[in-house]
Formats: sequence, C-alpha cells, structure tokens
Amino acid sequence: MTKASQKIASRSNAPLADGRRERSRSSRSKIVAAMLDLVGKGDVAPSAARVAEVAGVGLRSVFRHFDDMDALYREMGGAIEAQVMPIILQAPSGASWKEKLLDIADRRATVFETILPFRISGNLKRFQSPYLMQDYRRMLRLETEIIEAHLPASVKADVTGAHSLNVILSFQTWRLLRHDQSLTVEDAKAVVRRLLNDGLAGMPDE
Repeated sequence: MTKASQKIASRSNAPLADGRRERSRSSRSKIVAAMLDLVGKGDVAPSAARVAEVAGVGLRSVFRHFDDMDALYREMGGAIEAQVMPIILQAPSGASWKEKLLDIADRRATVFETILPFRISGNLKRFQSPYLMQDYRRMLRLETEIIEAHLPASVKADVTGAHSLNVILSFQTWRLLRHDQSLTVEDAKAVVRRLLNDGLAGMPDE
C-alpha cells in the first residue's frame, strides 16, 4: 500500500474510531448515571445487573468500563464530591468562631442531605472495600479539620469539648436524625442547632 493510500485509509477509518470512542463514552456515562439514580432513589446496594438494566447496556459493558463495583463506586463518589465540595470548602460567615460553626452547621445540613443515600451506600460496603474505607476516613478527617480550623486555642485544649462539636456536626449525627429517627430536614436542622448552641454556651468566646 502506498503512502497516499495509507493516508486515505487512515482518514476513512477515523470516523469509525471516533464513533466507537463516542459510544464508549456514552455507555460509561449511562452506567454512572444509572448508579447515581439507583442509589439516589434508595437502592443503596445495586447489583451490576441492575445497573446495566437501568443504563440500558449489557452486563459485560459494565465490567468493560469498570473492573469491579469498587471502580464504579469511585466514579460515583467523584461525581458527588464535585457537586458538594465547593459548599464544603466555602469559607464560613460570621464575626466569631461560634457564628462560623453555626454557619457550617447550616451548610452541612445541605451537603449531608445531598450525600445521604450515597454515604449510606458506601458505609454498607466499606468493610469489604479498602478504597471505600480509605475514602470514609478521608471524609472524616476533612470534617474534623474544617471545624478545628475555626476553634480558638482554648477550645482545642478542651479535647472533650472539641470532640463533642465534631460529633454534633458529623454526618453520622445527621444520618441518625434523618435516616434512623425519620425526622424531616427542618426538624433535623433544629436538633443540630439546639445541640450546637447548648455545646457552645459553655465554651469561651475566644
């Protein structure tokens, strides 16, 4: 084959290759969207077969794009994190550290409500998944670091008091109120605010 004919063949094959890549990207997107949809609607441990069914792809396609369910959870986690991380990392408003924590509490209610089914899903599988366990611990550290960044030295020195603030503002407390006790969002927010105000009342202002 001459160089000219090779170039012509290459150009003629390019649309086919581009089409395959586009179909592959489309299938992958459908699989991730199906996982997000299923978990978001309460199916916190969907099977690969169920994901494939909702995505409208074959079961082999799921594992062609994702080596295992861990990889799919990783992709799902990345999508959720991209959605909520700007809220989490936004500097809290307030003139004092106590006002800042109250603002963090309000914003965490929004974030925790968004991620609730996805965190429950991850928690169910994290004891069988090194990745999910690592991600769980990473998020715990982040929750703690954000609070501690606004605590005065006198409060940090009160280890028990600092831990109590972390418990009040934790995802686990929100899950307990919303999932286990079936409180409404507004009632759960009111409980967290009451706990936080009571906890802050006995702490120094600076």
